[in-house]
Amino acid sequence: MTTKRGAGKGGARTDRPKQVYEQLRELIVTGRLAPGSRLVETDIATRFAVSRTPVRGALQRLQQEGYIIDSPSMRQSRPTVAPLTGEDARELFDIVGQLEALAAYNAAELPTAKRQVLARELTQVNNDFRKAAQVARPDHNRLWDLDERFHERCVSVAGGPRLQLLHGSVKPQAERYERLYVSYLAGEIATSAAEHEKIIDSIAAGDTHGAKAAVQQNWHNAAERLGRVIEQVGDRGRW
Repeated sequence: MTTKRGAGKGGARTDRPKQVYEQLRELIVTGRLAPGSRLVETDIATRFAVSRTPVRGALQRLQQEGYIIDSPSMRQSRPTVAPLTGEDARELFDIVGQLEALAAYNAAELPTAKRQVLARELTQVNNDFRKAAQVARPDHNRLWDLDERFHERCVSVAGGPRLQLLHGSVKPQAERYERLYVSYLAGEIATSAAEHEKIIDSIAAGDTHGAKAAVQQNWHNAAERLGRVIEQVGDRGRW
């Protein structure tokens, strides 16, 4: 997982900020760097075996994208992993919902044969999603993975390059919430799966506006469900 120093090639040096960025983002998204954790340049540089320059570039990019925030102390800034809050979740889920709604609109415009193939794929994933929630002890990682697979499929099939780029930038921020709070939301899977079915039906029927609205509603409802959980258990990284 570490980046090796001393490759001696310009390309490797150029890639280091991106590598550090991707590694740090993965740690933040999966919760291994918890909300509120302080990020120290020298510690990160030592861990990844790089100089502080690529670390600084990675931290700047992460801050621009909202993964970390700057918490100034009396004399210096202290970058920390951004907290998970109800307000932030609603904004992120609405943004992701708008992007995926565009992909669903495009999916419903596909030729009939391609729409039907996509609808069958989505139905299989959604059925697995529902079944995974019905066992005595649901595997929360599997629940998250199946839900992620459902939503990613429309984007990968019907999203253009710009949409996919924007989605790839914003969706991992929403993923932080989904991963951390999925255990609290397992009881809502049946509701979410029913919302997925409306998306599938609209795509299969070629109903562009219906597909778009169904995705927007699914993400809006997901934000509402998550908001209720956060109210009960509290924000993470801000207390």
